[in-house]
Amino acid sequence: MRAIDYFDRGHDRDPSRLAIIDTETGLKLTFAETKALSERIAAALQKHGFENQDLLGLYGPNDGMLLVVLLAMWRANGKWIPVNTRNAIDANAGYINYVRLKWLVYHSSKADEVQQIKDLCPTLQHFVCLDKRMGDDPSLEEFMAGTSEADFVEPEIDAFANLMDMVGIFPTGGTTGPSKGANVTNLGWGTMIETAADGMGGRTDSPVALVSAPITHAAGPIALSTLSLGATQVILPGFDAEDVLRTIAAYKVTHMYLPPTAMYQCLASPEIGQHDYSSLKIFILVGSPCSPEKLRQAVEIFGPCMCQAYGQVECPMIVAWFPPEDVAKFAYEAPEKLAACGKPTRSIKVTLMDDDGNHVAQGEAGEICVRGALVTHSYFEKPEETAEIRKFGWHHTGDVGKFDKDGYLYIVDRKKDMVVSGGFNVFTAEVEAAVTELGAVREACVFGIPHEKWGEQVHAVVVADGITEAEIIAHTKERLGGVKAPKSVEFIDAIPRTAAGKMDKKELRKKYWGDAQRMVN
Repeated sequence: MRAIDYFDRGHDRDPSRLAIIDTETGLKLTFAETKALSERIAAALQKHGFENQDLLGLYGPNDGMLLVVLLAMWRANGKWIPVNTRNAIDANAGYINYVRLKWLVYHSSKADEVQQIKDLCPTLQHFVCLDKRMGDDPSLEEFMAGTSEADFVEPEIDAFANLMDMVGIFPTGGTTGPSKGANVTNLGWGTMIETAADGMGGRTDSPVALVSAPITHAAGPIALSTLSLGATQVILPGFDAEDVLRTIAAYKVTHMYLPPTAMYQCLASPEIGQHDYSSLKIFILVGSPCSPEKLRQAVEIFGPCMCQAYGQVECPMIVAWFPPEDVAKFAYEAPEKLAACGKPTRSIKVTLMDDDGNHVAQGEAGEICVRGALVTHSYFEKPEETAEIRKFGWHHTGDVGKFDKDGYLYIVDRKKDMVVSGGFNVFTAEVEAAVTELGAVREACVFGIPHEKWGEQVHAVVVADGITEAEIIAHTKERLGGVKAPKSVEFIDAIPRTAAGKMDKKELRKKYWGDAQRMVN
């Protein structure tokens, strides 16, 4: 099935049910109204030259109409290019130019940033401002003028070949910049949605999903999964712990997604015990490993709804699934198991390998390798990089894990030099390159250290003369954006090396992680 078919499946359950409630703008749309509006926008795209498998990006804060445009793009059989508003402009421009994005729909609050992107991205040809006209860029309403849903022409597709059409080219790591683009097919996307919906569905006849994480990030695919169940999407403009807690009670939310770091903020909120959370059936944590103790606390506060999923862009979201029934049971009977990310789902085969492609024994650590329909097709125009991660007939995730005797998977470290901070992945080599641009810096080693709010924070160990921590952070923030910039800098005389002459990050990390079983949060 195509991505849009999953929305239509939800529509067919009850066209009169509310599909979208935007708490900021007041927008309310039934499934029938959302479908008709998506057809009208798709017709307008076709009228203005949008072609089969064209690329379209969305840029803005959470907005109900952004979700409708995303559905319209898929209805026209286009490819989604996520553009992260938290990234530095240069990083976004680099990814846009890499994939040769043509269409951009943006919110007026981002107009200044979009102007900078226009100056840097010659591939962009078409701009639509979501909420009002901006200079020569029409508003969405102006863009749709003269078209109706009846004008929409269903793209010509083959029932089988369409499985290999792309739903998007997604930047690896959840950020742009030097990221590779993962070619995600209808087959892989559909496998993800079917598997996620299977885990989340069947728990209520009146599902209501809360959307507070960025629609242009993980919240987008999770929204499509719950839409396929007929769930009403209650959209907040962004994450705020108090808003989330109030909205759960006010709208009787049954399904919600947050990265663990946002959940931690909810636990720390002064309003944590002041609202009714009994409507919750699924509170899914995705994006980074969760603190077992905080997960146990969440079960006590939110009830038997807490669950986790493990995946990555190249095998999205649902490689492993830790259902709420298991989480609730272990919270009281075996809290040590809350360090797991669940068991492999039925949609994918998982094994652990050493560097030579040998499968490691149960209880031993190895790289998490997977195969199946969930795995993405390839990296966009990067055949060598694709071949590298497909050695021995498996997709290599770069994460190191182990299985216990009961089949639960635990992530214990990362083979790749990557930091997960607030649900966003940061490649350390990119940060190191930016830091060493400074003439006073001789060497830089970047890694993640524990952080109460974000799970991990980016930390730099630097060999330098005549420069301050503030100067290094300011330079890197300007080059890469706030997510990727170091939050702390340590100055040392020499960076320790391994026998092979490489920077010994493991040794440096011990100061912050101690004897922890895993060096991720």
